[in-house]
Amino acid sequence: MRDVFQQELAEVQQRLVEISRLVAISMDKATHAFNESDVSLAEEAITEDEKIDELTVELDELAITILARQQPVARDLRIVVSALRISASLERMGDLATHIAQLARYRFPDKVIPKGLRGTFAEMGALDVVIANMLTELLTHQDMALAETIRNEDDKVDALHMSVFDAVLGETWKGLAADTVDATLASRYHERFADHAVSIAKKVQYLGTGAWHQDDNA
Repeated sequence: MRDVFQQELAEVQQRLVEISRLVAISMDKATHAFNESDVSLAEEAITEDEKIDELTVELDELAITILARQQPVARDLRIVVSALRISASLERMGDLATHIAQLARYRFPDKVIPKGLRGTFAEMGALDVVIANMLTELLTHQDMALAETIRNEDDKVDALHMSVFDAVLGETWKGLAADTVDATLASRYHERFADHAVSIAKKVQYLGTGAWHQDDNA
């Protein structure tokens, strides 16, 4: 029975990695769609989210089955419960990528963001993609150094997010009301995407080291 249980735990990890990989792909497509006004890529990103949702439901059902049948305790229980929480964060990351893609589709053929902020959003999107790929590696190999790197990259996203708010609230901002709303929403989506990655990294770090960062609320 123990061998079967370990195989099931390994399957849970493999499924988390698969979902994380799709999330990274979805954000990559959404970012390019957003910055380049590519409606085809936007549609692909939205389709990816449907697959992410499907895989998340399947993973949650597997985890619940493990809890009911194996009744794990101690660290094994934390692993399964953490998997449920991680899958929820990954699902939300997929949703956020979709929101970005939907903005691109809605504004097509125009670009979503005025010219003055496009460089900022390109950088923010690129960072989110890097973070998502790091997260996949972290879930695959449990390299704790990656957990710290993700947290550091999130700081960069936060700084860019604040710079967008400074720009749209500044006296020199010339955008229309719709531009202000789009910029604010898109920036928030990027920022929350990275925040969820940090939340997952903290959970993996905790499982690997037993240390929890009480100073963080992600």
